[in-house]
Amino acid sequence: MGEPSFWRTEIWHPLTIHFPIALLLLATITKLTALLLRENSAAFWHRTGAYLLYAGCLTAWLSIYTGGLADGIVSRKICDPTVLKDHEIAAYNLAYLFSAATVLELCLRLNLIKFKANVLRLVVALLMLTGSGFLVYAGHLGARVVYQQAGGVLVPTGDCAGYK
Repeated sequence: MGEPSFWRTEIWHPLTIHFPIALLLLATITKLTALLLRENSAAFWHRTGAYLLYAGCLTAWLSIYTGGLADGIVSRKICDPTVLKDHEIAAYNLAYLFSAATVLELCLRLNLIKFKANVLRLVVALLMLTGSGFLVYAGHLGARVVYQQAGGVLVPTGDCAGYK
C-alpha cells in the first residue's frame, strides 16, 4: 500500500475553511466593537472590520467551492449524509448573510446609499452576527462529519498493515 497523497481533492476544503472562520469572526467582533465606540475613534475599527469582512466573504465562497468538491467524495463514505447536507445549508446561509453585509458595507464606503449611516452600520453588524451564528453551527456540523463519521479521513486497517 502506497502512502496516501496529501493533495487529495477532499483535503482542499479543510485547507481553505480556516481562513473564513478566523476572518469573519474577527470581522464581526471588530464591527461590534466599532459600534460601541465614539465616532472619532470608531472609524479605524469600522475600516478594519470592513477589510476583514471583504477577505472573509471571498474565502467563504472559496470554501463553499472546495466543500462542493469534497462532497462528491465524502458523501459516499459517511454513515449519515443528512449531517453533511445540513452543514452545506448552514454554509450557504452564512455566505449569503456575509455577502449581504459586504454589499451594504461597500455601499456605505462608496456613499452609494444616502441613508442614515449609523442605521446601516447596525444592519451590517446584525447580518454579521447572524452569519457568525451560522458559521459556528456549520463548523459544529463539519466537525461531526470529520470526527464522528471520519469524513475525508483515511482510516487505516485494523492491524495498520499499510503503515511502516
